[in-house]
This record gives sequence, C-alpha cells and structure tokens, in this order.
Amino acid sequence: MVRKIQNLIGGEWISGSQAEVHQIINPNNGVTTEYELNYSTEEDVDKAVAVAKEAFPAWRNTSVVKRCRILFHVKELLEQSMDELAETLSRENGKTVGEAAGSIRRGIEVVEFAAGMPSLSKGDFIENIAGEVDGYIYREPLGVVVGGCPFNFPGMIPMWMIPVALACGNTFILKPSEKCPATATKLVEIFKAGGIPDGVLNLVQGDAVAFNRLITHKDVKAISFVGSTPVAKHVWETGTSHGKRVQALGGAKNYIIVMPDASPKETVNAIIGSSYGCAGERCMASSILLLVGEAEKLLNQVVEAAKNIKVGDVADSSTQMGPLVTPEHKERVLEYIKIGVNEGANLILDGREVTVEGKEKGNFVGPTIFDNVNVDMRIAKEEIFGPVLSVMRATNLGEAIEMANTSLFGNGGSIFTESGTAAREFRTKVECGMLGINTGVPAPMAFFSFGGHKNSFFGDLRAHGPDGVEFYTKKKAIIEQWNGGKASESIWGK
Repeated sequence: MVRKIQNLIGGEWISGSQAEVHQIINPNNGVTTEYELNYSTEEDVDKAVAVAKEAFPAWRNTSVVKRCRILFHVKELLEQSMDELAETLSRENGKTVGEAAGSIRRGIEVVEFAAGMPSLSKGDFIENIAGEVDGYIYREPLGVVVGGCPFNFPGMIPMWMIPVALACGNTFILKPSEKCPATATKLVEIFKAGGIPDGVLNLVQGDAVAFNRLITHKDVKAISFVGSTPVAKHVWETGTSHGKRVQALGGAKNYIIVMPDASPKETVNAIIGSSYGCAGERCMASSILLLVGEAEKLLNQVVEAAKNIKVGDVADSSTQMGPLVTPEHKERVLEYIKIGVNEGANLILDGREVTVEGKEKGNFVGPTIFDNVNVDMRIAKEEIFGPVLSVMRATNLGEAIEMANTSLFGNGGSIFTESGTAAREFRTKVECGMLGINTGVPAPMAFFSFGGHKNSFFGDLRAHGPDGVEFYTKKKAIIEQWNGGKASESIWGK
C-alpha cells in the first residue's frame, strides 16, 4: 500500500499545497512506489512559521526539567520503534537494515545528550563583582529555528538538531529531504506522541521552494543544514544576509593515510568499512586511500576484500551493501567512473556491472577502485558520494599530508600507524575538522560536536554537543545591585 506523506503544522497532518504528486520508489527494486507526497508552497511555510512563533512563548516558559522529561519519554518511544524506523529508512533510502538501525542509534544518543540540558545550559555567576554588585550570564532560546536535512541519514541528522533545539526552549520546523521524507515523518510522529506540544515541532515537506522560504523568513532566527557544499554555501550566504544564525555542513573528500607500520588486517577492514559502508553515501566515507611507501603492499588485500563485499537485497540479513538512493544518483556515480577512466586512472575494480538477482532494476553499483590517481583528477577533487575509492601513493608522511591538504574540503581524515609520532604529526598538520587515528570513520559521538573545515563547513558553531547548545541559545549578561534605593559607587570606580 502506498502511504501518503504529509506536513505537520500546529499538530495537524495536512498535505502540501503544490498540485503535483511526487513518488518515492523503493531503491532496492526500482519498481515499488512506497510513498507519495505533495510539496509545500511558500504559503504552507508561512503557516508553519506562524504556528511555531505562536507556540514559542509557552514552550520557552516551560521549565527545562519538564522539557527534558518529555525527551526521556521520546527516547523510550524511539527505542520501542527502532525496528519500524530502520525498516522505513531502508525502504526509502536503500541502506541495509543493520546500517539503518545503527544510524538511528546514533540519533538517539543525541536525544540522551539533550536530556541533560539542565546541566548543559548553565550560566555563570560572580558575587560581589563590585561593592554589593553581582554579575551573571544566562542563556535564552532564540525562537523559531529551522533544520534542513539530506537524504543519506534521514533519521540520524534530524536528531542532531531537534532534541537540542527543543531542550533549549526553541520551536522547530524540519524540512527533510524530498528524496527520503518517510523516516523524518515517523520521527516527528514519535516526538509528538512523546508529549511535544502542538506547534513546537513542525514538519514541512518539499523542495527548494519551501526551504528557500524558510531560510529567508523574517521570523526564523536560526538555520541548521546538512547537505552538499554548493547548497550549504547558498544556505549560509542567504541565511546570514537575512540576519539568521547559520550552521551549514557541506560535502567531503576524506583521505585515509596508511603508514608502512600499520596493522594489515585491522587497516584493510577499516578501509573497506569506511569506503563502502552505506554504499559510500555519507560525508564521513573515505574516498581517497593514500599509501605511504611500503604500505602499497596492502592494495591487493583491499581489492580482494572489496570484491568479497556482498551487494544485494537489503531484506537479506547477509547483505553488506545495498543500492544507491535513486536512479539519478546511480547515473551520477556511473558518470564519475567514466570520468576517472577518461582521466587516465587505472580502474582495477569495476562495480558498474553488478546486478542483484530479482532486483535488476535496483540502483546497485558495486565496489569500485581506481589506482594511479593524482590530486589534479576530478575523481580526486570532487565528491562522488558512492562506492568509489581512489588510490594514491606518497613517499613519506609529510608528502601525504601535503597531498591531503590540497583538497578544498576539510571534513574528515584518518591515519593508520603504530607510531605516536606519526599520529601526532598527522593530527597537527592535516586540515580537517574530524580526525581518526587507527579508525576509518572519525565521526564524533553525541556529546562532542560534528563539523569540518574549509568547504565542508560554513558557520562558527558545529552540530550537536556543546556547540549545539551554544548555537540554539543566546546569552544575556546581568549586572545586579540591591541597595535599598540608595545611590552607590559605580562598578567602574576605583
């Protein structure tokens, strides 16, 4: 049965007002229509903002303890709904059910973090800063805030934003990816069932029409966004020019540097997991393998391990890699493989002909490896967002770091080595926001903040963790004096 996806505005489920009906086709078989939705108009967005603005005063004045008790209940419901959420995500996105469940777990960890907001949002106080004068700083919520989320983690990334923003006392409008709207819809249903009042959390389905209205609306105070670099830059430039606070996370081209002393088995396993997990559709995927000196001897092991990855039906628990999200994205990845061949890179593992029995129309691309890639090739410079690994070589660590730093991106990077000296040089000199030492996916946990450097991040405060609390609040500084109405010495006096 095809399910209708709708907006949630002021506690009411209503369809977007654009006339055209858009379909979400199961990427695993390329045939089944799973969901249908109408996109939102600017008028729909205006209604959502008005409702969120109206709900803000009461939610802002709800005690932080009560807000967090609601999040505890939401967390319980998320745990109970884990299987349903994972299956929904897999149907619309193409992740294996295990990958989908893992991503939901990472999102729930942010709910757990946000439930500690009474401690996280404390201010500062100094007694008697001057004669009978006290000074203190406290945090206040911003008002109506907005989140724009990508297709690749439609459950986890909304939970980077929603629980922290709500726990801080803001009202929230979520605009999920139009490619994967169902998981976000289920999440919002759960938050609503957990006790979030009507109007405090709203959901707007749609494309750029809806989101551009949100990021320019006069009553929106802040914007969180995760997506490609061109769109992230647009959101940051547009939002800040309209007086909004913005955090915009963009794309990536992540390097794994392997030193000659790296542990072979663990390193190969990490490379495979990082490069081909989630079919390479993640900003923390390592798409450049940089082998230093004698580490090149690991390449054959990497190729053999990649060949043995089981690409298949996501309903099969033995499947290790599922399809890409849409036929259009599959064609984009295939075009980049063609570009790599034309640029002169050596295609040593070709995933273009992979098919899955009974799922011939699915969006499958197998693990792909290019050798003899250089930093000037497009496949080395541009984000492919698929299961394509490019191999380079360096004579020493200094050269490897220099090569990695040519990238316009600065999201993540990893080194595999048994040398603390090499690891320290790497983390000191490489120009990335998130680094792994003997780990292939250096994504911070919920209680740290997530974000890159250079063209991977636009803004000042990163996602979730302490930066998330800072992002969703503003500070007030108070100088307070009680002297029975008598004039007293200025605090600026000698």
